[in-house]
Amino acid sequence: MQAFTTLNGLVCPLDRANVDTDAIIPKQFLKSIKRSGFGPNLFDEWRYLDHGEPGMDNASRPLNPDFVLNFPRYAGAQILLARENFGCGSSREHAPWALEDYGFRAVIAPSFADIFFNNCYKNGVLPIVLPAQSVDLLFGETQAREGYRLTIDLHGQTVATPSGLAFGFDITAHRKHCLLNGLDEIGLTLNHADQIRAFEAQRRIDQPWLFA
Repeated sequence: MQAFTTLNGLVCPLDRANVDTDAIIPKQFLKSIKRSGFGPNLFDEWRYLDHGEPGMDNASRPLNPDFVLNFPRYAGAQILLARENFGCGSSREHAPWALEDYGFRAVIAPSFADIFFNNCYKNGVLPIVLPAQSVDLLFGETQAREGYRLTIDLHGQTVATPSGLAFGFDITAHRKHCLLNGLDEIGLTLNHADQIRAFEAQRRIDQPWLFA
């Protein structure tokens, strides 16, 4: 998992509340569990004018010119700005996979669905909860100024605007440690590989009948 420390990224405003995981990555794309390749189908039903299916050539599909991800000014955005209850619906882990594969490293919203919120941390995407009033301010500034960027400092737990206004956000010490060091649950386990091998070696001595 890619570590997250400090990010100065272009912001894309998705001005919709209650965005569910089926909108983030529709159900027909859940057949793969490779954790990669989902970016081209992020927000598929909103992003394209036709119906998407796995294996299609997305480069030749007609784009919806009214959907914010297709606006040239937001190309390459790494920070998604959203409204309340982002990531509601089913618990599919493919949703943060798609966001991360597209290039988003952080999502800022007034609130998130619990399972989606937890899945983001496990896949290197930082979900940031800010008060609705602060999110309103960021939407206004993002839409008013092309090339609007925010600086996210995970060490300091702040989101800073170009004018220097800073918003603090909460994160548990464990989640912060994992993101700063690029550790998912497998990575955390592998940190104890020497102890695991020593335990298994001793068990072969203490309980040899298990390995007969």
